[in-house]
Amino acid sequence: MADPSSYRPKPGQIPDSPGVYKFRDEHRRVIYVGKAKNLRQRVANYFQDLANLHPRTRTMVTTAASVEWTVVSTEVEALQLEYSWIKEFDPRFNVKYRDDKSYPYLAVTLNEEFPRVQVMRGAKKKGVRYFGPYGHAWAIRETVDLMLRVFPVRTCSAGVFKNAERTGRPCLLGYIGKCSAPCVGRVTPEEHRDLAEDFCDFMAGRTGTYIRRLEKDMMQAAEEMEYERAARLRDDAGALKRAMEKSAVVLADATDADLIAVAEDELEAALQIFHVRGGRVRGQRGWVTDKVEAVDTSGLVEHALQQLYGEERGDAVPKEVLVPALPEDTEAVSQWLAERRGSQVSLRIPQRGDKKDLMATVQRNAQQALGLHKTKRASDLTTRSRALEEIAEALGLDTAPLRIECYDISHLQGDDVVASMVVFEDGLARKSEYRRFQIKGFEGQDDVRSMHEVIGRRFKRYLQEKERTGEWEEQPTDTPADGPAPTGPVPGPVAAPATGPAEDTEPREDDGRPKRFAYPPQLVVVDGGQPQVAAAQRALDELGIDDIAVCGLAKRLEEVWLPDDDDPVVLPRSSEGLYLLQRVRDEAHRFAITYQRAKRAKRIRTSPLDDVSGLGETRKQALIKHFGSVKKLRQATIDEICEVPGIGRRTAESVAAALASTTPAAPAVNTATGEIIEEDDGGSS
Repeated sequence: MADPSSYRPKPGQIPDSPGVYKFRDEHRRVIYVGKAKNLRQRVANYFQDLANLHPRTRTMVTTAASVEWTVVSTEVEALQLEYSWIKEFDPRFNVKYRDDKSYPYLAVTLNEEFPRVQVMRGAKKKGVRYFGPYGHAWAIRETVDLMLRVFPVRTCSAGVFKNAERTGRPCLLGYIGKCSAPCVGRVTPEEHRDLAEDFCDFMAGRTGTYIRRLEKDMMQAAEEMEYERAARLRDDAGALKRAMEKSAVVLADATDADLIAVAEDELEAALQIFHVRGGRVRGQRGWVTDKVEAVDTSGLVEHALQQLYGEERGDAVPKEVLVPALPEDTEAVSQWLAERRGSQVSLRIPQRGDKKDLMATVQRNAQQALGLHKTKRASDLTTRSRALEEIAEALGLDTAPLRIECYDISHLQGDDVVASMVVFEDGLARKSEYRRFQIKGFEGQDDVRSMHEVIGRRFKRYLQEKERTGEWEEQPTDTPADGPAPTGPVPGPVAAPATGPAEDTEPREDDGRPKRFAYPPQLVVVDGGQPQVAAAQRALDELGIDDIAVCGLAKRLEEVWLPDDDDPVVLPRSSEGLYLLQRVRDEAHRFAITYQRAKRAKRIRTSPLDDVSGLGETRKQALIKHFGSVKKLRQATIDEICEVPGIGRRTAESVAAALASTTPAAPAVNTATGEIIEEDDGGSS
């Protein structure tokens, strides 16, 4: 590990002009490339106290052995040079997007004498016009098949073309009218190229001209009583309309734009791009990247723009680029994009209307892509086995933790404090084993005390189950979470189980029935740092349990904390074990906050009438409608309540008693005037 002070430039040595800088390691390999408006200010930031640097930046400067820079005239030149060097040197500490799949393009080889329409993947070639990318190759082929009726461009390979030239017979497409058969001289090279360019114009979004022309020719042929030609033109226009229908209109003003959305966590980011041409989505692609440098959303967007348009020219750069966050130097990036397009490019965040709605759709795609990417890593058996082995090695466990339980606390400013327990077996979520807890031992906000209570309650039930059976009883893996409960009373608090898929589950209040907690984990993970880990370990020690490992995962730096250790265990950024712990922690957080929000919503909706036995929702609404509010209902006599249709004397007495036993809510006050606002609506009291 190098000391940054050993290669720090002398004061005044670094110029204060725009430029690009490179950090090299001891072997002279470039490990990081950056740009700056002011080189002196930017580079000096890397040589401050290491404790003040982001952990990833700290790793980079201690890996480096030298720094050098190149002065340029403008920020735009710096942006271009930075992209060129990242592409040339492939620095290990720079964000580099990689396609999460090999997307197919529709390509027209305008660099050939007889241009060919085909599906292409991989690197783009000079002189080839590309459209897309598309999600599936079959979608391209369906579109091309419809369009060949109107634009019969060659689609055959070079071998088939030469064979047709030699024999003087076209292929099947030439016979059925889906190829103009330039191989046998039915059209000249110039006429065939015109067809290919018309094909490209239509794919680029200039669709109205061709459809109107076909419809005009159809009407003219009908007037001249050339009905067969008119029918063929009608079918051609229908084919083009069907090709257009495959991509629905998303922007009514026929905009050409690219929409970029980013979904990220501490370690990775997923990018989704929608290519909109003529108001229709013409292509979609996605990238994922490891966050190997300290970078925020605006930095991720800037890197994406460099990679997306670094090799593009002309119309490949659209008039509008819509992003979730603007790059740090928006003016320079906009000017760079304008130079590549040859005209002005609008780089902005959509604020309203169709574009904002479409951006929300792109954002959902990015979130799903990030989740799918993590799920793929976790669902792979080899990856999961390696993750469990890495966790065992890092935590010093004798065996891989085949069952992991994770706990998280959730509340809103100390109200509705709840906890969640999620279970992962063999690296996969076991949702039927999830549990929810209500914190009952105290009031207010104390995550450490809450964690101690939850761990104590869960493992107290484990000991009770073990004592009840007199031996270790392993619960079958296919037993549902809310299956038959053991007979007989079991003391102590219990947790509300999760029933069915966690996302669709409404929270249940504890019904007092004992649940099974007999299956112990090999590892308990808590969401938090050293205090939460200490609380969990203390709860286990108080119960005399010494064969279950405990650790905590802190969100900020993704550090793993162990009981009685002053320093955390730092797993490598690319560790599969860290990915698994992260996913377990995030699932516990999701499950806890879902329960907490549902409890809060239920509490807000409660009314004193809820406690009246036998009073259903219909009669509650009838009472509120008749009196206007709970306040006025509270002031009514029993005889007045009996006047409401469906309310008998006994029910009226129960309603009056329930309202009398509850304290009315404090009156609302207008903070501007000091006026007391009377409760006239039907809100709850």
